[in-house]
Amino acid sequence: MLATMERVTILQKADALAKMVLDSEVGQEYFELLYNLRHDQEAQDKIRKFTSLKDLFEEVQRFGKYHPDYKRVNLEIRHVKREMDMHPSIAAFKRAETDLQAVLDEISHRIGHAVSPFIKVPAGSPFFESGSSCGGSCGTGGGCGCSA
Repeated sequence: MLATMERVTILQKADALAKMVLDSEVGQEYFELLYNLRHDQEAQDKIRKFTSLKDLFEEVQRFGKYHPDYKRVNLEIRHVKREMDMHPSIAAFKRAETDLQAVLDEISHRIGHAVSPFIKVPAGSPFFESGSSCGGSCGTGGGCGCSA
């Protein structure tokens, strides 16, 4: 019974910490920029265009340079991705997302290593990676395929 109450107390404190992050300047900025991004029609059009082209790119990649449209699709997706990434709403959101992820990584690192230096701590930043780190997280839509 004691272990259960102790666990509940720890989880309540974790919820309080999460609320502190949400209420922080970096948390508020993230949600404000997410709202702006979702309501920016031009940005949403660019994201949709990139997503549909990404599906075609994946199809072309299966055959590699032997696919007849390989070069065209490869160049086009790079151009569309750059256009998307340079859009002000998208770029601002990605910066805010990175800032929030850095705070979460630091919290995770501090908690894990306060318990033991051998605890594996997920971190998207190489700054926090060490011999005991698990190697990373996807937070910003990198190699794992997440999207903003």
